[in-house]
Amino acid sequence: MFRTALRNVLAHKARLLMTVLAVMLGVAFVSGTLVYTDTLSTAFRNSSQKSYDDIDVALNPQVSDAVPGVQPENPRLDAKLLDTVRRAPGAASATGIVNGPTGIADKNGKLIGQGGRGSNYSPGKDGKDARYPMKEGAAPTRGDQFALDQDTAEKGGYHVGDTVRMSVDGPVREQKLTGIFTTGGGQGMSGGSLALFDTKTAQKLLGMPGGFSEIDVKAAPGTSQAALKQSIGKALPRDSGTLTTGKELADDQAEGDKTSMDTMRTALLAFAGVSLFVGIFIIANTFTMLISQRTKELALLRAVGASRRQVTRSVLLEALVVGTIAGASGMVAGIGIGAVLRTLGGNGGAALPDGPLQVTATTVLVSLGVGIAVTVLSAWLPGRRAAKIPPVAAMNSVHAAATTKSLVVRNTIGALFAGAGTAAVLVAISLDDGKNTSRYMMGLGGMLLLVGVFVLTPLLSRPLIALGGPVLRGFGISGLLARQNALRNPRRTAATASALMIGLTLITGMTVVAKGVETGINNVAASSLKADYSISMSSMGQPLPSTAEKQVKDAAGVSAVSPMRKDMVRVGAGAGAGSKGASAVVGVDGKTFGSLGNLDFTKGSLGSLHGDRVVVDSRTAGEHGLKTGSRFPVTFPDGKKADLTVSGVYNGNQMFDGIILDKDTLAAHQKRTTTQQLLVSMDGGATDAHKNELVKALGKNPALTVSDKQDIADAVSKLFTILLNMLYGLLGMAVVVAVLGVVNTLAMSVFERSQEIGMLRAIGLDRLGIKRMVRLESLIISLFGGVLGIGLGVFLGWAVGKLIEGGLPTYELVLPWGELAVFLGLAGLVGVLAALWPALRAARLNMLEAIKAE
Repeated sequence: MFRTALRNVLAHKARLLMTVLAVMLGVAFVSGTLVYTDTLSTAFRNSSQKSYDDIDVALNPQVSDAVPGVQPENPRLDAKLLDTVRRAPGAASATGIVNGPTGIADKNGKLIGQGGRGSNYSPGKDGKDARYPMKEGAAPTRGDQFALDQDTAEKGGYHVGDTVRMSVDGPVREQKLTGIFTTGGGQGMSGGSLALFDTKTAQKLLGMPGGFSEIDVKAAPGTSQAALKQSIGKALPRDSGTLTTGKELADDQAEGDKTSMDTMRTALLAFAGVSLFVGIFIIANTFTMLISQRTKELALLRAVGASRRQVTRSVLLEALVVGTIAGASGMVAGIGIGAVLRTLGGNGGAALPDGPLQVTATTVLVSLGVGIAVTVLSAWLPGRRAAKIPPVAAMNSVHAAATTKSLVVRNTIGALFAGAGTAAVLVAISLDDGKNTSRYMMGLGGMLLLVGVFVLTPLLSRPLIALGGPVLRGFGISGLLARQNALRNPRRTAATASALMIGLTLITGMTVVAKGVETGINNVAASSLKADYSISMSSMGQPLPSTAEKQVKDAAGVSAVSPMRKDMVRVGAGAGAGSKGASAVVGVDGKTFGSLGNLDFTKGSLGSLHGDRVVVDSRTAGEHGLKTGSRFPVTFPDGKKADLTVSGVYNGNQMFDGIILDKDTLAAHQKRTTTQQLLVSMDGGATDAHKNELVKALGKNPALTVSDKQDIADAVSKLFTILLNMLYGLLGMAVVVAVLGVVNTLAMSVFERSQEIGMLRAIGLDRLGIKRMVRLESLIISLFGGVLGIGLGVFLGWAVGKLIEGGLPTYELVLPWGELAVFLGLAGLVGVLAALWPALRAARLNMLEAIKAE
């Protein structure tokens, strides 16, 4: 039977080509993902080890436990500790490290990359810092000098001797570039810049006068890292800091990189799974049609003694051969995809560590295994059907069509699945409590609904395709024949359309959700802000320069300003019973905040925000049982306790959340105040002139962003556009596989109907009419799949949006009619393109030979 299966594959290689391509694309996606993530994981791991080669032990500031999760303000290690570490037994050298945010402007004044950091150049006895080898120029030695990493220098077009504008804590500075260095430690991995100053300058500019953020120690020959750590621990005063070996640091960073890679790998494999799932329909459809076309051949095998099991085995052996070829070719193509992804990642602004492509045995085995498993499993059901062909069928031209009973059973199963899926989705909406139960229920319901609609697709095809009857009549006999061909075999039409339906369901659903979230966030900005402008750092999470608030207040036309200073407090009586953990707190200007923010109060009001008076978001109030007038104890970052009084409870959102109190109340418990955001109102509102005035007042700082409400909306829109484009690209593979399915079905259908096409030519239908008939059939099937996919996508997008409303109350269902029209148009385009080759093949059939075909 193996030789029979192999001969069948060779005899039908043209008809199996699209199946091979469909499986190959899915396997290539899997293989490419594994190669790419394995390559990055290995490169990051090697980079981590290399970056800690010169660090045997690191000393970091002690983390305060006054409030869990709260870092002490401006943590530092002083020079005295550095001297103590240097004198510790087993220490060969110790280097004080200074780190802090630093943004570099290009020659047009724009921030290079996604922000960056500054550090100190700490030369050893040879006058060099081994961490940062200078490629050009020399290291900085004076307060007006600095060195820049090579990647940032190239992006900004800077050379040694240039004067560069930069942002550190305080006004914008201009420094002379004395050196350009390379780094192998991954400092620029996220597209950020790295600027180096001499140690005294770094301490002054980065807010650590006389101190360090870390001390790195090199062990003397013969001293292990563990021994050095123990030695330094004994030499240091108690609670001086946290000691970590270089191996522990490298392992921690490698573990973090591994977690990131695992997340990326899971996401990419999920999209590869979608492509393979779509490919299942194509494989099953191909083998079903092949078996239908080989009814006589299979019946003859039965007649000469082949058992049902041997016939099934023959079909599965054919699938095994096809799967092996597809898996091997997909693996090779995946290596190319991995290389392309690696190149694109490096060109996208992220300085990824170098390393060779990693093609592991796991990748090879998984690629082959996926290709074979998907193909063989997809061909199992057609193989079972082949075994049921009776020997007497050898005397007939075709085998029996699906019985009414089988269709009733199929429709019943489909209705049950669709009904269960719809019920699960509706239950998930009603159960939404912010927990994972509703999300899991939603996922299960969506899968059941998708399977149910797929099973019901043959039933749905008749009424939906019939709706296109009036349009098709306009194409004459070709349109009539196309409609009849599409309805002739509903199962085949359903399998072909379902492949496209799945891709469009996911694309439409994500588009609906993304547009709703985008609108919701824009609504937050519009409804929560009375301020004309919001000022923040370009790189998220970094505090504003200490001079920014005064610079803004001194600007012409400013009517009101309030800082937003974020920190954490612990709500409750103390560390023991009654303590419910850390909560976010925001310090604002109690006198001006009412004219800048617009809180949605459920109880109470903003009132007079000063002293111990605060307002809390509804989530925090619910967690701690707070209401208007409640007094509750908190522990501030300095460890001191105080009682606060609730003036009002509001609905939190992405703009305002947590406990809001006067900035002076919070500042009394902070060693150093840092501002994350400024809210500003201008006389006359938001205008280009006012925005330019603020930018000028801030010294044209490249690291700062001045945004009005429209800017915030545009930034959100840009972010979601990028996200959707990435998702469209990842799901595009599934659509390509669906196109191959349509091509495959039409090509095999043309072969199957050769005699019929010959008869049509004989009675007067010309070649143009034949082409039009095939193209219209393809168009009908593709639009049918498109309509089902868009309809399902809208429903699931609406359902997921209901869950999102729990975390984003301003979420709003927005049907993107323009995008939906584009999706439907693309479905039609898929049908037109997929029909090009089958239509041409049908038109070129020799009339007499086609009539004689069986």
